[in-house]
Amino acid sequence: MSDYTLVIGSKNYSSWSLRGWLAVRQSGAAFEEVFVPFHTDDRTALIRAQSPSGLVPVLKHGDLVINDSLAIAEYLAERHPEAGLWPADPATRAQARSAAAEMHSGFTALRSALPMNFRLKRDGPARDAAVEEDIRRITEIWQDCRERHGADGPFLFGAFCIADAMYAPVVSRFRTYGVPAPGLCATYMDAVWNHPWMIEWGAAAEGEPPIARYDEI
Repeated sequence: MSDYTLVIGSKNYSSWSLRGWLAVRQSGAAFEEVFVPFHTDDRTALIRAQSPSGLVPVLKHGDLVINDSLAIAEYLAERHPEAGLWPADPATRAQARSAAAEMHSGFTALRSALPMNFRLKRDGPARDAAVEEDIRRITEIWQDCRERHGADGPFLFGAFCIADAMYAPVVSRFRTYGVPAPGLCATYMDAVWNHPWMIEWGAAAEGEPPIARYDEI
């Protein structure tokens, strides 16, 4: 029997679902995946039936309902410390939390202009100054983390952790829209994109029906 139930939306379009799903995968816990399709007219009602906020992902554990990706990750990190969802070193862990929180609360221009479309690869759209500033700051974070922790592994803080789960959809966005990744950022993107969990997610995304209003952005 599964310990958890994770409610997610489209694997092609739902960036927050990807973040929550990666955290559950890293925890190593058994979970049941409930998929809410985005291509149906009643998707809002279907999500509302599972999520008090009307948003995905949602983690259910007994009577507990957690409807935020970072809160899901923190809960799993506390329940499964052996899984290493955060770095063990306190100072490194604080840096990882800071990077994850900045992604969680920021970069709204990028997220609006370049929505996740996991299986798509295309040019554009044109990026305004606010989007370019988000890209600059994200790549600055990646570069700094890789310079500090590159000897410990290929991810932001060496081993894969919640911070990488938070930025994984950005890696997808950069690939989709051809955003250049300077310096160590390119090798970081390759490490994330080729992670077995990302490959698994991408294979599922390929099988979903396309949604024109998203694909035309």
